[in-house]
Amino acid sequence: MIKFFRRIRQQLLTENPPDGSRRAGKFSKYLLYAIGEIILVVIGILIALQINNSNEARKLRYQELHYLENLKTDLKLNIAELDEYIAVRNSRIESANKVLEHFEGKPLTDLNDFAFHTTNIYIWQKFSQHDNTFQELVNSGNLALISNDSIKNGLLNLQALYKKLKNEEAHFRYDAEELLYEPSYGVLDLNPIVKNFTYQVTNGQAGENVILPKANYEAMLKDIKQKNGFVMAVYEFTVMNSQFNEMKKMCNSIIELIDGELNLGLNK
Repeated sequence: MIKFFRRIRQQLLTENPPDGSRRAGKFSKYLLYAIGEIILVVIGILIALQINNSNEARKLRYQELHYLENLKTDLKLNIAELDEYIAVRNSRIESANKVLEHFEGKPLTDLNDFAFHTTNIYIWQKFSQHDNTFQELVNSGNLALISNDSIKNGLLNLQALYKKLKNEEAHFRYDAEELLYEPSYGVLDLNPIVKNFTYQVTNGQAGENVILPKANYEAMLKDIKQKNGFVMAVYEFTVMNSQFNEMKKMCNSIIELIDGELNLGLNK
């Protein structure tokens, strides 16, 4: 288009003006030609800038989509991890309630079952979320690449919830140390208990089906501190699972938002 306008102006410049205004007309044509050249140069620069800006925006969008894909992968891993973690905590709650039945007077008739449930509570499992992509975005200063504010805010809220949960987890771990682990060391012989527990969870592939000392468990059932430990286990694991379910819900919501952005592709 620029070549087209330039050709027209060159034709105007070469046309013969009327006799009485040859010199003035020629000067006017040169002036118009010069102004036209300036305008064309400006137009060319603006077009080049627009193309460059468009290419840069496309490049940034591509980078954003790459991050979104990785964020989605991390969130799906989190959901799988949370499902497993919640299931384990539910089994701990069930075990703690069964043990508490004996603290309330239920006779000890099946030592293997009782030992399994007490040991199940003693096992502590920490949760760690998959947030490598989020940390990369923050540390590199690229979090601003995420153009969807709902996704960005969702990620920040998820991180805030995770930090809160880790603080609570540390507190609950302290309670377990004080109310369960430390008291049990003084009344229980852990060697046969561990062997028996391992035998049960591996269906006899490891450990030993040893006879457990009933007297030790009877002494344990008289310890109010350990009873409180199992009470707190039920309460604290229930609180943790409620919050981890909330975290799972947040992950699913963010994934839905990410899918919407991925469906737009480079056309946003």
